[in-house]
Amino acid sequence: MELTEQDRLLLNQFQQQLPASITPYADMAVACDMTEAEVLERLQFWQDEGVLSRVGGVLNHQKVGSSTLAALAVPDDLRDEMALKVNSFPQVNHNYHRTHHYNIWFVVTGRDEQEITQVLADIEQETGFKPLNLPMLQPFHLNLGFAI
Repeated sequence: MELTEQDRLLLNQFQQQLPASITPYADMAVACDMTEAEVLERLQFWQDEGVLSRVGGVLNHQKVGSSTLAALAVPDDLRDEMALKVNSFPQVNHNYHRTHHYNIWFVVTGRDEQEITQVLADIEQETGFKPLNLPMLQPFHLNLGFAI
């Protein structure tokens, strides 16, 4: 995929610092000498092409609530069905498949640990499989920004 200089500016400037305002896309447009419609069009195109998987802020859930990494071990022929059930919970994000005994991995976020415990119990009830709960013991910040 060929990128213009404006495309590179947009991607480089905002892959780690999405404006925290009521008009983030308009703010991005001003910074990149584009219109808001152009920014939205580019982001949608890249998302449709699979270049971007997500545009949005990342919260430190330990400061505004609670979160945990969890996993399910399910038979391969039930994996997609169980992943859909897990995804139906609004507290679940980052659901992905791993080639491992525990083959469905996901993050659960909530107001507090009690909500996390309840969601995991509800997932067990819904899927018939007991989630492995792997709460964070020590946070590490990985900078996943790459200059384009």
